[in-house]
Parts: sequence; C-alpha cells; structure tokens
Amino acid sequence: MNQNQRLKGQSAMITGANSGIGKAIALEMAKEGARVVINYITDEDAVQSMIEEIKSFGGTAVAIEADVSQEDQVKAMFIQMIKSFGTIDILVNNAGIQKDSAFIDMSLQEWQLVLNVNLTGQFLCAREATIEFLRRGPVPERSSALGKIICMSSVHQTIPWAGHVNYATSKGGVSMLMKSMAQELGKHKIRVNSIAPGAIKTPINRSAWGTPEAEAKLLELIPYNRVGEPLDIAKAAVWLASDDSDYVHGSTLFIDGGMTLYPGFSTNG
Repeated sequence: MNQNQRLKGQSAMITGANSGIGKAIALEMAKEGARVVINYITDEDAVQSMIEEIKSFGGTAVAIEADVSQEDQVKAMFIQMIKSFGTIDILVNNAGIQKDSAFIDMSLQEWQLVLNVNLTGQFLCAREATIEFLRRGPVPERSSALGKIICMSSVHQTIPWAGHVNYATSKGGVSMLMKSMAQELGKHKIRVNSIAPGAIKTPINRSAWGTPEAEAKLLELIPYNRVGEPLDIAKAAVWLASDDSDYVHGSTLFIDGGMTLYPGFSTNG
C-alpha cells in the first residue's frame, strides 16, 4: 500500500477496468487509498483476481458488470456503487472499443457501436457522477474539489487515423465533451480533464507491438523511442484525481512519448 495515500477515503469508479489501462488505474488508485469500483462486461475471472490483489495490500474494491452505452445499466451501476460506498468522488471514463474498417466498408453498426461506447458511454457516466457530486455536496477533508472526472481520450483526438474513422471521431468528440463539461461544471468545483494516451502496451493493440518487428515499426512514430506501459497512464490518472492537480481543469494530458509531435517531419517532412 502506498504510504502517500493521496486518495484516502475517496471512492473511484473506473469503467472498462478489467484489463489494460483501466486495470492499471484501478490498482494504482486502490494503492493510493481509494475504494474502487471495477466496471466490466467480460472476463469476470480477471476481475475477481484484481479484487483479491487489491485486498492483498489492504485496499477495497467491488466489481460491477455494466455496459456503459446503455443508460439503464449505467444508472443501475451508480445506484449499486452508492449503496456499496455511499457516494462517488472520482470517475475515470476509460471504457472504449475499436471496430476497425476501411471507410467505404464500414457498416453503420460498426460506426454506431464505437460512438455508443466511446462517446455516449462517457456522457452517461459523467452525467450520473455529476448528479451525485451535486447531491452530496463538498467534503473538504477528502478533496478540495466537489468531484473529479477523467475522460480517457487518445492522440487520435488530434491525429487523423485512416482505417479507424469511427474511433478517431469518437475521441475527437471526447475532447469537446470534456472541454464543454469543464466549462459548465467548473463553477461547482467539479474538475474535468482528459488523458490522451499514445501507443500503450495493452491487449487492444497487441498486434502493433507484440513482435520485435512490429514494435520497431511503431517506434518510428514515437520520438521518445519506447512504447508506453499502462502504469504510465495510471500514475497520471492518480495525479489528476488528487489535490496535487487542484488547479488543472479542462486540460488534456497527452502521454504519448511525443507521438503528437508528428515525427515524420523531424527530417523536414
């Protein structure tokens, strides 16, 4: 257990937390003293292993199965969380999917599914969290902010991505959703920010880094010359959820090893 305990006494929900970035965030927040809700829709065994791991270092976690794109399931998840932990202090809108396709071959179902999970899911969860923040009111001994919302975006909110039009569009939407929420909710001391990962070693993109050849090709896009790890994102999420970042609001933190520097132009294009 981390001795700093920057999130002690707070309750955090991490959506899509059964693997990859979400899993790393849930574990780090638990180490920092937060009680965590692990949201998932698949691989219950992995989630139960996470709960046991969190218990092993003195943390507290519960698992809640819910599809974030479905309003009734999101509402039920928040009711269950509040019943378990009393309230919510931190929401990490992490759940996301890819359904890749050439543009002319992309079906309406592939388009809609990605937008529903990656963008509408963030809206639904953020709305329910905000309702609870306002209902509960401030608890200054826990946090300077009334509540914290962290939206998981991507470098592809900025970098176009051929073959992934639905994904890139969803992340561009997340960027404007976050900024508009931040503009509206700041007066209530609800802090809203985004993390935009670059290439991170997660199951969703294993083909891009899973062999030495693939990783070498990927590194051509990363000036810092390494592929990121889920822990790189988790540490930043803890910071954004803590009072250490209390004056950070409406910002996107790019954690990408410099991918958004357009490295193809490093030799004059």
